[in-house]
Amino acid sequence: MDREEKDFVLEKVMIEYGDELVRLTFSYVNDAELAKDMVQNTFIKCYKHLDTFRHDAQMKTWLYRIAINECKDYLKSWNYKMVQVKSFISETTSSILPSAEKSMMHQYDNKQLKETVFSLPKKYREVVYLYYYDSLKTEEIAEVLMISVNTVKTRLRRAKQRLEVMLEEAELNER
Repeated sequence: MDREEKDFVLEKVMIEYGDELVRLTFSYVNDAELAKDMVQNTFIKCYKHLDTFRHDAQMKTWLYRIAINECKDYLKSWNYKMVQVKSFISETTSSILPSAEKSMMHQYDNKQLKETVFSLPKKYREVVYLYYYDSLKTEEIAEVLMISVNTVKTRLRRAKQRLEVMLEEAELNER
């Protein structure tokens, strides 16, 4: 594949999958700017390895796999761990007014639901995200995550069970 063809394919892929990949990476890193950086790295890797893409999988699942690996690598990195430590320190040293805390408890909306989903363990969060937010089929999720279809189904079922319990607890806390 010559450079002109690679440029064309990359441009097409960026337009078609860019927003989806940002949402996917955000589900891992929970930071919009960082998610965009992860997607940029994904497209760089895509461009570099476009010649080796075998078309065994769909382009979308290949890109998802690259993006997920980017996120996992970042989450294992020293930089991420330092950000987490700094965040924890700033949270514990800042004071929150009780009235603000109470008002936040009464605003259970989509933001709370999203936070609840993000609080799931990664193995459940990623299947929930891919299934409900990206509307991937269980077979596609299995391919992206490199696990069996039955494992995807099991994780989805367990994630739903956990979410149900967590949402019920949050609802009881609101009352």
